[in-house]
Amino acid sequence: MSAPGSALRATAARVLGTVLGEGRSLKAVLARALPEVPDSRDRALLEAICFDALRHRRRYEFALSQWLARPLAQRDQAVHWLLLAGLAQVKGLGLAPHAAVSATAEAARDLGRTGLVGLVNALLRRASREPLPESDDPAVRCSHPDWLVQRLRQDWPDQADAILAANNQSAPLWLRANPRQGSAGALAAALQEAGLPADCPDTVPGAVRLETPVPVDRLPGWDRGAMGVQDGAAQLAVLALDPRPGERLLDACAAPGGKAAQLAEHLGEGELLCLDVDARRLDKVRDLLRRLRLEAPNVQVRVADAARPDEWWDGQPFDAILVDAPCSATGIIRRQPDIKWHRREADIAALAATQAQLLDALWPLLAPGGRLVYATCSVLREENEAQVAAFLARHADARAADLPARFGHASGAGRQRLPGEDGMDGFFYARLEKSSQVKTA
Repeated sequence: MSAPGSALRATAARVLGTVLGEGRSLKAVLARALPEVPDSRDRALLEAICFDALRHRRRYEFALSQWLARPLAQRDQAVHWLLLAGLAQVKGLGLAPHAAVSATAEAARDLGRTGLVGLVNALLRRASREPLPESDDPAVRCSHPDWLVQRLRQDWPDQADAILAANNQSAPLWLRANPRQGSAGALAAALQEAGLPADCPDTVPGAVRLETPVPVDRLPGWDRGAMGVQDGAAQLAVLALDPRPGERLLDACAAPGGKAAQLAEHLGEGELLCLDVDARRLDKVRDLLRRLRLEAPNVQVRVADAARPDEWWDGQPFDAILVDAPCSATGIIRRQPDIKWHRREADIAALAATQAQLLDALWPLLAPGGRLVYATCSVLREENEAQVAAFLARHADARAADLPARFGHASGAGRQRLPGEDGMDGFFYARLEKSSQVKTA
């Protein structure tokens, strides 16, 4: 009979195998796996194991390369993922070795590799007694791909080490209070009363932060729409746009909906059009607006490619446009550690081309005197500072407005927040304003 907890460890190995072996999103794989685990404590443990294994993958794999007499055969790849899960428990999460080692070793039986139960047991017992072998390679020590370490050192030489360290830390839970149901202060007080310590950072009006994340169903007022989950850095993108009641607004890349909901808060008698190319992700926008009770006739949600306005634009200009562009997501690795292993350096140029196409397609839709905020959750200058500089060089009627220091480090014509600063994700913002003067030849 398998040891207690072995099935959970086997599930962790399968999740890691699907993410790393098949290139699937951790968020999507866990969304299917977690509902199959009945106990909430086991769900939390499964999630924690997978996050730690992905955060420290290269360190753990280097240790295995030193401790294994020979690499595991391809048919035993599931045991490789299981060993990562085991090292995550013993080294990353600090679980009691006697329980974690036994359950993880027995999980090899659940994975159909009974002959390797002893090997898993021996390696994890060794890990519980000895420090992990350390590589001379700094990219291995910080568990990031070589290309990303090089890019960060090139783009942010003084902050690269802090970025790499922040990427391997867990993130707080940021909420945005629904102003139609109460203030951030009132929400923080309700959380405190429920035994959930929370604060309201001055940097992001309307935001509430919990240093220790909890499942959303534990949040008082969640079901009635008192708040949404949205990192502080993401909330700042809408604050940079400065939406005003009565304006015609466009959220060009709206899914999963946090910024769309934030825009709807300010709408008044104005109009908001929310676009996204992915119909399934756009359903999340609708669900969020419905839960927050922000659905209204003047809030439209449409499946469309923002880069092809001839297919959806009615010819009426927008007063303000938010372009939260598709990007490398290198600013949110602490929330999605699988990004490190899925993203390739060759992806960056292709993403930059898509971003430029979006900006050029949407700029003509902005009214004279209007505002466009270009934002990404990237920390790479090619997608951010360089992207905006190239746009300004192409468009004589565009100027970059100054953003206050709370939006981050000065970065060309924009501002860059780096991961972990003030507990936020990495985000870039540039506010572009269109000249109200019509130039003639």
